[in-house]
Amino acid sequence: MQNLILLEDEIVLRQELAEFLTDIGHQVDAAASLADFQQIYDPAIHRIAVIDLTLPDGDGMALIRLLRQQGHRTGIVVLTARRATPDKIAGLDDGADYYLTKTADLDELAATLTALKRRLGEPEASGHWVLELGPRRLLPPGFRAIPLSQQDVTVLQVLMAEPGKIISRQDIVRALGEDFMIYDQRRLDTQMRRLRRKAEQATGVALPVNTARNAGYRFYAEAEIRD
Repeated sequence: MQNLILLEDEIVLRQELAEFLTDIGHQVDAAASLADFQQIYDPAIHRIAVIDLTLPDGDGMALIRLLRQQGHRTGIVVLTARRATPDKIAGLDDGADYYLTKTADLDELAATLTALKRRLGEPEASGHWVLELGPRRLLPPGFRAIPLSQQDVTVLQVLMAEPGKIISRQDIVRALGEDFMIYDQRRLDTQMRRLRRKAEQATGVALPVNTARNAGYRFYAEAEIRD
């Protein structure tokens, strides 16, 4: 499980982001201000920081510059309402690893964090993954089996049947026995978050599934399906 610190002053958004980040396998500490961040932040624990820029007691960019001047190697993702290109360039120049605006969807944030973990040298979900349909479990390479629900099995079966290929949301929803025209897409997003969380908690590595924004998902590791 990855330790992460979130700095966001808007209470509702902070709660939503903290819940989402926990769902995808992070252990989250949340701060509402620069002062809170300075009290909570521990560079030995927090490998990743998600930082807003406009805060009640200052500018998040000043914090990022300070962290880099102090030599901290924490991975930093800016998540801000500032959309202008000069702001983005300044953010990256001053030490952020990634710069996202608050118009980004949660899947994009999840994919960004996965990419950042790879850059930080975190374990990757490589090797041969096996899905056992009868016992309803996933066998990650080098780890114990992960028990699955029937919906988990159905989704993974569709993805792992064609590793490396983007499987559309329509095909996944159809496999679940639902009508895509009336299906609430948030249910599928929640399903994928839960799957990712299960894998992260059981193995410490990310489930090898990429999100194709507004299109579908792709299982990118070696895969085998057994009855």
